[in-house]
Amino acid sequence: MRKQSAYARKRNHQAQACTYSILTELSASPTEPMPLQRRSYQLTRMWQGLTAIERAPEPTKDDWRVCSDAVNLMETLITANHGYWLDCDGEVVRVEDTQGLLQDAITALAMAGKRNLKGGNIRLDGQGLVAVRGILEDYATILETLPERTLIKAHRLTEKRILDILRGKTQPHDIEIIDL
Repeated sequence: MRKQSAYARKRNHQAQACTYSILTELSASPTEPMPLQRRSYQLTRMWQGLTAIERAPEPTKDDWRVCSDAVNLMETLITANHGYWLDCDGEVVRVEDTQGLLQDAITALAMAGKRNLKGGNIRLDGQGLVAVRGILEDYATILETLPERTLIKAHRLTEKRILDILRGKTQPHDIEIIDL
């Protein structure tokens, strides 16, 4: 068996990181929300992840990842296009962080990830739990409001941004990426 170079491993990781293709995005409905089964699956995973972080004896890295995914997707929806998107009826809506929870959620998940890297459990403090829960609630609303094509586009933009950060192309507001 041949060993892969670090460059080849990084390229393989980057190639596998993309969940949706541009073709998937263009094939998705521009006027209907994501099918209920897929919405339910996403939300169930995210809520289970948060519940595990809150109550399980040993939350897993996957629990942390699904919550981080939701927060990252909301960050994209809030920041890309200045938060302006078309809803399922073709009306312009603005996705905003009116309660100021996004930065708190990002910080709380980053701290939980760092704690885990040092051998501790993945846990959020009270403020972090409130922030992440609020972001998940907002994401649930967004899943019902925006068309599937928009959500896939946001997912693609989020993955591109994370890959850019991993490549060293950071923005001033970026927090250190933790890949558990």
